[in-house]
Amino acid sequence: MAQIRPFRDEDESALASVCIRTADAGRDATGLLIDDEIWPAVFLRPYLVRHPRYAFVVDADGSPAGYVVCAPDTRSFEEWFSTAWWPERAARWSVEADSVDPRAPRTAGILRYASSRRAGAEPYGDTYPAHLHIDLLPQLQGQGWGRRLIDTLIELLRAQGVSGMHLVADASNAAALAFYDRLGFVRLPSHEGVQAFGMSLNGPASSGPG
Repeated sequence: MAQIRPFRDEDESALASVCIRTADAGRDATGLLIDDEIWPAVFLRPYLVRHPRYAFVVDADGSPAGYVVCAPDTRSFEEWFSTAWWPERAARWSVEADSVDPRAPRTAGILRYASSRRAGAEPYGDTYPAHLHIDLLPQLQGQGWGRRLIDTLIELLRAQGVSGMHLVADASNAAALAFYDRLGFVRLPSHEGVQAFGMSLNGPASSGPG
């Protein structure tokens, strides 16, 4: 039976697997980059290290099969990411400009994104100071676990006085976009290929199926 619980240190490897298996707009991204570890190094592990309290897991019969992670203060988190987290890891990966590896273009794009992260780079940090990443394996999708994870996170953020949160989704992931619309997120001005969402935490938490 599945249940939501706080993150534990021993979950990290299993959550990294979930991250990789859902990183391609909700599909399995295994083998799409020169190293699968790039996905969790950018989108999961720094949150577990910096803000483990804001990480929650869907435990399916003893095996983590989904999670939400969050930075309650995006500007502070991005400053730490750019000065402490990423510089120690960036040297692990490089892509030659003339590489013929079919994985190179996408890898280079992710690495450029990671290297460009900095405090204030996203325009949503003042109105929606927290940001999150959420991923569920296919067997948990459509059963309400995503909504429950976000409601669990909202409860904690409100208790800490956080006024809003945002996220950025792949614009090609129609199911995810519809999910965030149903939860009550509002669509924000976005770059090509992505869709940003924001939610004020001054009203009631989400409810109903999702």
